[in-house]
Amino acid sequence: MAVLKTIIEIVFIIICIALTVIILLQEGKSAGLGAISGAADTYWGKNKGRSMEGMLVKITKILVVLFIVISAVLNIGSF
Repeated sequence: MAVLKTIIEIVFIIICIALTVIILLQEGKSAGLGAISGAADTYWGKNKGRSMEGMLVKITKILVVLFIVISAVLNIGSF
C-alpha cells in the first residue's frame, strides 16, 4: 500500500508542476486597446480552439480535473 501511495504522490507532484507551467504559458484574456479598433477579430482570434492557446486551455482543464481527483483520493483514501 505504501508503494501505491508513493506512486500517486509522485504523479500528483508531476501534475502540479505541469499545471503551473501550462498556466504560466497562457496569454492574458484581456484584449487591451486592440478591442476598441476591432483588432481582436483576426483569424487567430476566431480560431483559438485550433491554435496553441486553445490546446493549452484544453490541457489545463484536463490537468485541473486530474489534480482535483488525485487530491481527493489522497485525502479520503488515508493511505
